[in-house]
Amino acid sequence: MKTSLTKLEGLKRSLVVELPVDTFNQKTERIIKSLASKVRIDGFRKGKIPASILRQRVGGSAKSDAANEIVTETLVDALKDADVSPAAQPSLVNVDTENSNSFIYTLEFEVFPEIKVGSLKSLTMDQINSKVTEEDEERALQDLQDRSTEYKTVKRKSKEGDRLIIDFEGLLDGESFEGGAAEGFEIVLGKGTMIEGFEKGLIDIAPKKTVEVAATFPEDYHVENLAGREAIFKVTVHEVGSPTEVKRDDEFAKKFGEKDFETMKSRMSKQMQVELESRLVQQNKDTAFSVLLDANDFEVPEGSVSAESLKLQQDMESRMEQQGMPSKGKLPAEMFQEEAARRVKLGLLINKIATDGEIKAEKDQVDAKLNEMALQYGESAQQMIDWYNTDPSRLANIESIVVEDMVAKHVADQAKVTMTDKTFLEIMSPQN
Repeated sequence: MKTSLTKLEGLKRSLVVELPVDTFNQKTERIIKSLASKVRIDGFRKGKIPASILRQRVGGSAKSDAANEIVTETLVDALKDADVSPAAQPSLVNVDTENSNSFIYTLEFEVFPEIKVGSLKSLTMDQINSKVTEEDEERALQDLQDRSTEYKTVKRKSKEGDRLIIDFEGLLDGESFEGGAAEGFEIVLGKGTMIEGFEKGLIDIAPKKTVEVAATFPEDYHVENLAGREAIFKVTVHEVGSPTEVKRDDEFAKKFGEKDFETMKSRMSKQMQVELESRLVQQNKDTAFSVLLDANDFEVPEGSVSAESLKLQQDMESRMEQQGMPSKGKLPAEMFQEEAARRVKLGLLINKIATDGEIKAEKDQVDAKLNEMALQYGESAQQMIDWYNTDPSRLANIESIVVEDMVAKHVADQAKVTMTDKTFLEIMSPQN
């Protein structure tokens, strides 16, 4: 075997592989002989067709089959001989079966770039700290209480804390607007879930009454033509509900599947800590990787980017379908190209840093990550853990996440970092 590797444009390579012609001829003859007992030609008994006629009839396809077999059988050795590793499956671009001295085929493929990671010590980045406070735990308990509150219909006028069932229609300059009307809408007065002025205008209103309420959309409202504008809402109050007291006791805890209140409180506190830590790791990891990407520029294989674009496209279409929003036709692959290139580039950087730093996911780290993820599954936690542990490919995904976390920490540990303290709410509800 002889191989000749040629550098083409960018990361593309061409590999010419030359083998003794006897290898090709012998395989072709073997295939022709194997077809002798199967081919039917008028005027000849099955298996009694003269070799010259048989070769004339099936020689072309036999040569093609022989060539394909040889390429398949020798591909790995040819790449090893040329000391090259393709980024994806090579394409067979030419086969020369007419050379009297050699059988020659040509492959084209892309290779991964040679990555030299810049100095991590020269990087500067922000990272965040946070912790769960007693106020955060109290807020979470209060939220559970609020969600457990039942309302008793009353005939008196409304006051803060009451739940109203209303119909409303909003008008801007006397005209209705999209999303400005609803029927049978439930609102708890004093919760601040509606725009400024809306809830205040519904205090001290009797059931079955219709009133007009002036309310102003915030300047940063997500609908541009409504931002900062005052609207007049015509509101009909169908029902006023007075909240019943919800005590923080064992009966309260049992509504959430816990045996007593203290157990529920302890479990809730632990889960808040785990969720906060997970969010912190993810946000700090995103920041570290963003800085790392900006500091390291290199070409990535087009084929890898195309494959990642296709995966992102399929994932998006699948999510849209699950949410009852099937796309009309295929989403354009181009819309995923930039994110795909970013992911491929980041994956190569992570792999390089992990390899150079001998960063590997140990079993106890993988188990810890699984247990952390399982907290979200409640009573089904063990079932989720078993689902991952019974399939090596699934477990490999968790190992990859652990390695990513470790690489991100390694990058941040080397870099110049400015730490910023944020509250639990700022981390868990950044829109607030």
